[in-house]
Amino acid sequence: MSTSIQPSNLFASIDMGTNSFKLLIIQFEPSTARFTTLHHHSSAVVLGRNSSPPFISPESRFRAIEALVEFQSILRSHEVRTRVVGTSALREATNNGDFVIEVREKLGFDFNVEIISGFEEARLTYLGVLQFLPVYDKKVLIFDIGGGSSEFLIGENGRVLYAESLKLGHVTLTQKFREGDFVGLMRDYVCEQILASGLVGKVKDFGFEVVIGSSGTIRAIEKAIWSGFGCDEKGGRRKEHWWFSREELRVFVERLCRGLDSEEERVKRDGFFGRRSEFIVAGAVLLDVILELLEISEMKVSGYALGEGVVAEMVAESFPMCDLNANVRWKSVMRLAMRFNGKDRMRSGVQCAATAKEIFDGLKEYDNVAEIHRSRVFLQEKDLEYLQAACVLHNIGRFYGKEGYHKRSCSIIMEHGRLDGYTTEEMELIAQLARHHRKKFPSFECASLQGFSGEKLGILCSVLRISVIIQKHKKLTNKEIKFFHAHEGFVLALVEKEDRHSIVYDIEKKIETEAKLLETVYQKKILVVAQKKSMESCAK
Repeated sequence: MSTSIQPSNLFASIDMGTNSFKLLIIQFEPSTARFTTLHHHSSAVVLGRNSSPPFISPESRFRAIEALVEFQSILRSHEVRTRVVGTSALREATNNGDFVIEVREKLGFDFNVEIISGFEEARLTYLGVLQFLPVYDKKVLIFDIGGGSSEFLIGENGRVLYAESLKLGHVTLTQKFREGDFVGLMRDYVCEQILASGLVGKVKDFGFEVVIGSSGTIRAIEKAIWSGFGCDEKGGRRKEHWWFSREELRVFVERLCRGLDSEEERVKRDGFFGRRSEFIVAGAVLLDVILELLEISEMKVSGYALGEGVVAEMVAESFPMCDLNANVRWKSVMRLAMRFNGKDRMRSGVQCAATAKEIFDGLKEYDNVAEIHRSRVFLQEKDLEYLQAACVLHNIGRFYGKEGYHKRSCSIIMEHGRLDGYTTEEMELIAQLARHHRKKFPSFECASLQGFSGEKLGILCSVLRISVIIQKHKKLTNKEIKFFHAHEGFVLALVEKEDRHSIVYDIEKKIETEAKLLETVYQKKILVVAQKKSMESCAK
């Protein structure tokens, strides 16, 4: 019987930043070098608030412990290996040793906090960026604007050529400049500090091909520019993503600063940026000065940063033979999904992909033992790749609203053409699968795509539709879903719990139509059952 997520393939990081604490859980598939986010949670601790001289206040310590306790409960439910790192606020705090001891006493020794240097923070951020953008062989300049510091790095082929950490962060700048013409004073101060550090000359001496920003602040600014928040014209630049120009940033900063005294603009700013709103002006001004001094005309944006770098290093240590910089195709799928999906829809897509793999593996196993069936449809690994890509992308059309979103998902995949490494026909196949995850089944006239038979296209479509139905039940986790063949037919088994029988009945009714094509092709019924946890013995 196939298995879904193995605990040994789950890795987690906790990034204890100046502004927020972030928990990240990823699944790594060694056979395909896939790096997939399963869970991402953030808590606004703001360790650096009111810290002059640098000192973690009792209030901040309380918020920090509260956040870590919550993280710990999530981690225990996943059985995952974890690394905890502290950055600028902890580096600078005079009482950081007391804080680390308090964390161990209240949460146990599984929370071993590492306070990392600015260089190490930059290096790990570089590793994270490499899991998002195909820039391994490029000479890249990366900068990350944090709450208490900003990290700068030039890297190439996975090696760090130059790294610098400056004590310029959006939290500390916000606290330092609050009154009067604070934007002008802030800009002058940032410019002075950067020039005094010698950063500009060193960066120009090393040179670079690509510029990448990786922090939450930079991602928020890019999203604002992309959606039109910083423009007078309605709509923004919706067909482009994960980059912006210096001119677009300048327009955004001017708009942001013009509305500082307006209650209407403040409400609009709070609504768009949420808890980041308090610090967004400082972050935007800091970024604007950096691009101006370094004469950068445009920059790319990474959806991954320090947390992903921490788990990437853990993965590399556990699977030394795997190339983390391989599989450009899957990275491009994740980039497109993250462009249009928030955390909930991303989690839904990833769970759908894991469920689809479980069903696909069960069908493929049957293919391997049923010689009479092999002559009709034989599933291959590339078919699973197309299926899982469609799972992750099936709901991106929801960005524009619920009505007809499956059609918009199809259009986005085709119009953006951002699936690196895929041919036009492969992208069309993924788009058609996403299009037909609901409503009508596809017309088998499009079966010429990649030599797909109508039956194979129908099988993948059925698996996707069943997976979508299953993942909508929030009470189910991927580890509680098994699919295998038995004498009486295919078995979709759900781990039995007190309330599980009602879910079994509900899912059985909903997948009845979706399963008909599979049942016709394979000439086997699909049985939805509740099973005890020791159900492996049922799979023969």
